Parts: sequence; C-alpha cells; structure tokens
Amino acid sequence: MWKVVDILRKNGVTIILTTHYIEEAEAIADRVAVINQGEIIVVENKNELLKRMGQKTLVIELQDKITQIPEQLSKYQLIISEDHMSLIYNYDLRKERTGITNLLQELKEAGLKMRDLKTDQNSLEKIFVTLVKENNEI
Repeated sequence: MWKVVDILRKNGVTIILTTHYIEEAEAIADRVAVINQGEIIVVENKNELLKRMGQKTLVIELQDKITQIPEQLSKYQLIISEDHMSLIYNYDLRKERTGITNLLQELKEAGLKMRDLKTDQNSLEKIFVTLVKENNEI
C-alpha cells in the first residue's frame, strides 16, 4: 500500500492521510497537520517544521568516568549520562551559532578526553508531543 501511495505522491496526486503512527507521517509526508482535541494547531511543510522546532543533542563520549561538570563548562548546561561516561549537550538549530566549537575547545582545556561524538535530532513525534503540550497549557 505504501508503494502505491508513494507512486501517486511522486506523480503529483494530493493524498490526505490520517494516522496515529507519527513514524509513518515522518517517513512519507511532505506537509504535516497536527490536530489536538479536534483543532488544527499547525499545518506546515514537514522539513520546515523539523527545522523550526528541531533541537539537536550532541553526546560526547568520554574516555574516563565523570562525576561532576567542571565549573568552566557550566554555561553549556551539560548533563552527565547515567553511566557517567558521556556528556549531553542540547542545542537549538534555529540559532546562528550552536556553541559546539567552543564547547569542544573548553572540554580539551578542562582536561576531558573524548572517545566519540554522536548527534541526534528531534523526531516529528517529539515535536508533536511538544506542540500538544503547549496547546493544552493555553
């Protein structure tokens, strides 16, 4: 069925699909509408919505365990992972500068040794939850 939908979409056919499976919408939709309690709270190009509300997470895996964040790194609001082997840095894609370059330099200056870096971006599902929560608080 998804192959047929994809062929139709590629041929310019407008398809309106409702789903409770946000992963499906993220995989095939060009535009997304979020409905909360019968009210449309957003209609937007999927990629623009991801960019506008997207937040990324940088996970900095360390070579040694860390129990507290050095004072000079406090401005980055880092989180220590549960296993104490990583630092987690959340940053906003909408900002012109993410602060990552300075953070990595200051990590080195603080004597922390990196093992690896990973990034993760908000999914459409996380954005959906945020939008519904904000709409319910109004």
